[in-house]
Amino acid sequence: MAPKIRHPFALVISSLRREKQDMPKVALKPPKSSRPGAAKPLSADAARHFIAALARANPDPRTELRYRDPFTLLVAVVLSAQTTDAAVNRATPALFAAAPDARAMAALGAEGIAPFIRSIGLWQAKARHLAELARLLVERHGGVVPGDRAALEALPGVGRKTANVVLNVAFGQATMAVDTHIFRVSNRTGLAPGKTPRAVEEALLKRLPPETLRDAHHWLILHGRYVCRARTPECWRCVAAEWCHFTPKTPPPDVKAATARPTPPRPPRRRVRASPIARPR
Repeated sequence: MAPKIRHPFALVISSLRREKQDMPKVALKPPKSSRPGAAKPLSADAARHFIAALARANPDPRTELRYRDPFTLLVAVVLSAQTTDAAVNRATPALFAAAPDARAMAALGAEGIAPFIRSIGLWQAKARHLAELARLLVERHGGVVPGDRAALEALPGVGRKTANVVLNVAFGQATMAVDTHIFRVSNRTGLAPGKTPRAVEEALLKRLPPETLRDAHHWLILHGRYVCRARTPECWRCVAAEWCHFTPKTPPPDVKAATARPTPPRPPRRRVRASPIARPR
């Protein structure tokens, strides 16, 4: 019987398999120190300088949501989940005119609320939340927004972040509502790195001076919204860049244009004539 001849490719593949088995196994994930995202934490002194720089640039920070009282603030914050403040501000004037308080909002119900907020993301779920929220405010609190975290978080559509905003803005409490902007700024700069919003919140409350906590929420959210942007932070106009651990810093647009490598021109394309096909005679 003739010996079985193996294909050359089969020999190569079997050799590679043996090498793979002999190779030491390595972790697929890089070590934590090399992962992008969170910067090295700032020192306590640098954190104080960082927040003081934001305070000097904006001495009187305020929320960009438009509201009249704690109830309209609560409604606006519930509507702002996964939506811009500008979109909420376009929808709420007509809604607040039709339902200025909890009793009127409860009377509208979800079907009555929905037409006012169709331009807002997740409007169907938010309409149901607002109708039930208003009903429970009337039943449990006489239509008055409570200044207690547990009571607020017991309302539909109200999580820890929403409760923190209401407690901070409406009741003057030193709370820290960590949204996507604050989470990004805290991790990118090293001000308060954390893997979760709750971890960042606790780190900010611990690291920032107590007298700055009430306004720090606004300073950080506005800084993340307009300067320390998600895609390209505008480091050249950041008042706290001196104490920020983000590297490399983004240069001004004119510097970026001057140092950019010019794109070489493409050579002209040559037209190649196709050879004529001889016709059969």
